[in-house]
Formats: sequence, structure tokens, C-alpha cells
Amino acid sequence: MTTADRLRALLAERILVLDGAMGTMLQQHRFEEADFRGERFAEWPSPVQGNNDLLCLTQPAAVLDVHRQYLAAGADVLATNTFNAQAVSMEDYGMAGLVREINVEAARLARQAADEASTPDRPRFVAGSIGPMNRTLSLSPDVNDPGLRGVTFDAVRDAYDEQVRALVEGGVDILLVETVFDTLNAKAAIAAIRRFKRETGSDIPVMISGTIVDLSGRTLVGQTVEAFWISVMHAPDLVAVGFNCALGGAQLRPYIEELARLAPVGISFYPNAGLPNALGGYDETPDETAAVIRQLAHDGAFNLVGGCCGTTPDHIATIAAAVAGVPPRTVPTVASATRLAGLEALSITDESLFVNVGERTNVTGSRAFARLVLAGDYEAALAVARQQVENGAQMVDVNMDEGMLDSEAAMERFLLLAMSEPDLARVPVVVDSSKWSVIEAGLKCIPGKPVVNSVSLKEGEDAFREQATLARDYGAAVIVMAFDEDGQADTLDRRIAICARAYAILTNELGFPPEDVIFDPNVFAIA
Repeated sequence: MTTADRLRALLAERILVLDGAMGTMLQQHRFEEADFRGERFAEWPSPVQGNNDLLCLTQPAAVLDVHRQYLAAGADVLATNTFNAQAVSMEDYGMAGLVREINVEAARLARQAADEASTPDRPRFVAGSIGPMNRTLSLSPDVNDPGLRGVTFDAVRDAYDEQVRALVEGGVDILLVETVFDTLNAKAAIAAIRRFKRETGSDIPVMISGTIVDLSGRTLVGQTVEAFWISVMHAPDLVAVGFNCALGGAQLRPYIEELARLAPVGISFYPNAGLPNALGGYDETPDETAAVIRQLAHDGAFNLVGGCCGTTPDHIATIAAAVAGVPPRTVPTVASATRLAGLEALSITDESLFVNVGERTNVTGSRAFARLVLAGDYEAALAVARQQVENGAQMVDVNMDEGMLDSEAAMERFLLLAMSEPDLARVPVVVDSSKWSVIEAGLKCIPGKPVVNSVSLKEGEDAFREQATLARDYGAAVIVMAFDEDGQADTLDRRIAICARAYAILTNELGFPPEDVIFDPNVFAIA
């Protein structure tokens, strides 16, 4: 039995308890700059106070003690002290070169504590904490240039790749992508995890936890609960999805209940100890936190529960007592549908009528749009897209295949600007090109779940597998065209055979849900 299967069985058997806040506990030590540095980093050229992950190297006894306190309080799952331990965030301290060492040591400390407390009847698990990063792929650092980004998708994915490999080397049982406020960052983490698992054959399970930032019920980049779920549901070996941070349990309640109805996996829930006070502290008592969680547990809302900012071992002990003996949520059966997302969700079912796709943002089909893009007038080009959505387009097709364009750069620029406009970004995107490099440039810009237009067998099975695998890494659905190595099929039987061959590779080999494979409407039309 794999760890993922074991966890699914436990999550169906009883409510598991996650630990509470690591930072809250470490802050109680009131470590000074010298404590963060220790002997090893005494001469480090830049300040390091506040780098809690570094304490795994300089104050390991303190980190180990926090883990042991949470285990004593009743935690089944420990999160490693690695929330910011990837190269992009660590570069603020000039410590990107220490990422592997910090993650390995953090995992080793949590592993030691978990193994000390584990029994045959009650195993304890270690979740490698993968935080949201201090740079975002969906938001511009410059209000005057909404298309600017402070980091690239490749840099984020590679930073998470290094962290994932080190956490697994250190002995974690689970990879926990948590506190997701920018889904595109999370998608980069998922892409890194998928690549790692493909290259190593690892079957390590994954959990995803997003953050609803206010009572609008949306993430920081504006996604609804359903759109967030659809955008991350391609994570491999996913055992749980949920919400943590930003809000207390009472404020998060409606959103965790909504997610519980949508997701056919375990639900995790670890809120803050209420809302922060004027000084940034948390005043909600363990009994107050547990009262909300107890009611939600009896309503069957989650399978895994714990605490985030402001929670302590006292909170976790009270939560553990509150859910003891309460049956966990029953994972629902969800009806089949093609599920896509921008900032909002779009589900296509057997009952759906025509889905309107805006085609005017296609340089091969609209001379007016092509002129605007060629002139670099992206503001006017965005107005074309905005008009399509206002007129009822449920999706927008974007194509930049023009000989006079740097198509990759144009696709990236247009989509980064489009994703910065809520009225535009709310609908899913069809990324359209005859060149895979242009499609991939577009996929790296989209926090939601897009559609690739298109993939085919015209370059052979190896190229098809490579492109489809990457499309899956980015969480996209795909449109399949009836081409193979001999060109476009000209008979119905041949088109059916090509589509069946492509479908088998996508679903049987590459793990695409059948609903994510879309055949071009012209596939079965014979002129």
C-alpha cells in the first residue's frame, strides 16, 4: 500500500489532526539576530533575523521541541519548518545556496519527532511545507505596468523543484503546497512536483491548501473557491485540498463547506486563531477556535484539521479533543464534466448548450486585432477581448501566429496583461498556436485552467506525448486534431482511428481525465 492509499484510508476512517503554527511558537523564544546566526553564520554579510527556516540549522533543538509539543497535543501530521525555504525567498538573505541543506535538516527534525511518537496503531506523518513564495506570478510589482512580473514561471518552478527534492531526501511523507494566494505560483509548484515524480518514480502524496483573503470568498488574485479547485485538481496523487490562513474558522466556514461539496478528495482545514488584533496578534482562545471546528466536524465538512497563525499546542489539544470520535467527511461522488477556470469556473456537461468562444483575439482570424498587436497597442487589443467577454463569450481564444511577430513574446505580454484585468481574466483561455513554444509561453501566464488548441499526432507519438505531458503539467485540457504522421485524415474511419489512438495515449498513459480531452468539432465532419 502506498502512503497515498494509506492516508486516504485513514482520512476515511477518522479525522486526522494537523499541527499548529510553527512561527507563533518560535516567536516565543524571542530570538535575537545572534540567535538566528549561531556560530556558523556569525559573519554572514546581511541580516538574517526573521528567517525562521534558518533556525533548522542554528536552533534545531527549538524546532524539534515545537514538533514534540504538537505531537503531545495530539497531532497526527507535522509540517516541516520550511515555509520560505526555496531559492527565490532565500535570496533575500543571500542564502539561496542553503536551500537543500535547510530542507533536508527540517525534514529530518520533523521525521525524528514523528518517529518517536509513532505506534503501529497510530502512525505520525511528516508534511513538507511548501509556502507561497515572496514573489507572485500573477501580480505586477509596478502599478504603472500591469504586465510586469518580478519573477518568471521557470524560476518559480525550478525553485520549488529544488525544495521538493530536498524535502523528499530528508524523509517527508507528504508534499504540502500551502497558503496559496496566487494559484499560478501553486501551479508552478505542481509542475515541479509532477516533473520530480516523473523523473524519480516517486509516489509521494500531495496536499494543496489555498487562502481566502477576505469575506468576498476569493483568493488574492480573485479566484472563486470553485475556480481555485479546478485550477489545482491536476496535482498528482492528491489526497487533500483545503484552506488555511488569513481568516479564522468562523469566517472560513462557508468556503470550506463549498469546497467540501466540490472536491472528490479529502478536505483539510486549518484556520488562524481568529482575526488579528491591532498589534497583529491573535486573541481567539483554544476553546473559541475548537467550538467552530467542532460544529463543522459534526456537519461533515473536513477530513483533516489543524491550526495556522496564532495557534499553539493548547489550540491543537483542544481541537483534537473536539473532533475525537466524530466521523470524517464522506468524500462525494462528483458528476462528470469538463471543468475549466479563469477567475471563475466554467463547467461543460451533457446538458450544456453551445459554449461561446471569443475568436477575435486571433491574429490569423482578425486583421484588426493583428494590426493592434503588430503596432504594440496592447491596450486596444485588450479592449477587443474585453468586448468579447462583455458580449457573452464564455472563453477567449488567443492566437499570435503572425510571421512579423515574436509570437512567444506577444502571447506572454498579452496574457499577462489580460490576467491583470478581472473582467477579462474571469473566463477561461484557449491558448491557440501551431507552434508548441508559443502555447507553452501562454500556459505559463494563466492561473486558471486553460485549454490547449491543439495537440495532434502529426509529428509522431513521441512529440505528442511530450507536448501532452507538459499540457498536463500546466493543468490544461487539450483539443485533439485529426492529424497523424501522414497528414490530415480524409475519411471518417481514419479520423476515428487517429482520435482513438490519441485518446488512448492521453487517458491510459498520461493520466488525462476523459473530460479534459476535447475533439475538434471538424474531426468528424467530412467535406
